[in-house]
Amino acid sequence: MRGVLDENSLPLSKSAREKFEFSLNREAKNITEPGETAAVKALELGFKKLIESPENDVSNHLKNLRSSLQKVEDVNMKAIFEKNEQANQTSAKANIYIAISATVCFLILFTFIVNFPGFVANPLAEFSSAILQIARKDYKPRLHFNNNDEFSELAESFNSMAAKLNEWENSNLSKLKSEKLRIETIIAQMQDAIIGLNEKGTVLFLNTIASKLLNLDAQKTVGQNVAELVGKNELLNRVLNPKDTKPLKIYTDEKESYFQLENREIIIPNFETTSQDTLIESSKSAGSVYVLKNITEYKELDEAKTNFIATVSHELKTPLSSIKMSLKLLNDERVGGMNDEQKDLLKHIQEDSDRLLKITSELLDLSQAETGNLKLNFALTRPVDIVNYAVDAVRFQAEQKSIRLEINCSNELAQVNADIQKTAWVLVNFLSNALRYSSEKSSVVL
Repeated sequence: MRGVLDENSLPLSKSAREKFEFSLNREAKNITEPGETAAVKALELGFKKLIESPENDVSNHLKNLRSSLQKVEDVNMKAIFEKNEQANQTSAKANIYIAISATVCFLILFTFIVNFPGFVANPLAEFSSAILQIARKDYKPRLHFNNNDEFSELAESFNSMAAKLNEWENSNLSKLKSEKLRIETIIAQMQDAIIGLNEKGTVLFLNTIASKLLNLDAQKTVGQNVAELVGKNELLNRVLNPKDTKPLKIYTDEKESYFQLENREIIIPNFETTSQDTLIESSKSAGSVYVLKNITEYKELDEAKTNFIATVSHELKTPLSSIKMSLKLLNDERVGGMNDEQKDLLKHIQEDSDRLLKITSELLDLSQAETGNLKLNFALTRPVDIVNYAVDAVRFQAEQKSIRLEINCSNELAQVNADIQKTAWVLVNFLSNALRYSSEKSSVVL
């Protein structure tokens, strides 16, 4: 409206008046402040007087109109200032509220940052410690959280799992203890001396017989390493480091006894994982078991058998030698003549006595071989002579089953240095077995 008055001359044109009236109507419809209504009415009255006044009185009415317009502007400017002040105050209060809110949020966030790691990490640390104990087969740890959250539920599940594992471990442990006690009882009651070592050479068990035989205290010996014991016990060293397979002669129960040593290595399955998480099945040694079997009774029976054979053979050989001497005298014509029938009968007696004397000699050789006193008489001979000697010895046995003996042996073989009778004796045993298990009217090729 002020622009219309400043840009147009008086009296105002029709378009200027319409423009002014349009702005005035808008102002009348937009009254928001106290006193603005009176100022707008004065402005309307002044504009009406300006339009209706004669030309000589226009200046006074224009002055009044400008004054009324100035009042409207003052009212609006005052309202704008007041609202600006109010907005500034509101903005200051908002800044204070924002600062307070930011401080409170910072304190809350700082408290959360400080306490949250402990809130999560502490339960996780307890879980980690308990799991490590479970991995070491200690099933006693339990977790307890008072908060009704996921950690409490997880702790309950963990406690249930630990209780089940503890129950399973106790059940298996009782079974293992029962089996261990049963095995120890069996080993203790065995009549053979038994010593058990693990893969590191530590004594695992030692039964009563072994303790008595080796002169060791079982309670003190179990758990010790044999490397420390063998230096103080020569017999134990012979048991653990045998030089041969011969029976051990040990003085016990006020007499000499013989024990046969048996050693068994204990092999158990072993499972290993490679870098590619591949499971490989192999085996490894879990230790050794040494058993000393008392063979004294068998040794005594064997010696008695050997002595009996030697005695019988010797007792038989003496009368047989006398019989042969008598036969030799009968064959002498100076003693007296015999007819053909008597000569044939004497010949058969001679053959039977030779055969019996041969058997007696073989029995003596057998007893000597068992005692280790067999003497060999070496001499250069042809292999075919040894073969013929053995064949002649079993020829009568072959004729009884109509078995044909075939010799495939070259006469041009070089001579060998051997005991003819002992070598033929071995060959006779082979031939006797061949004839025993061959059918009638068959052949044995030598």
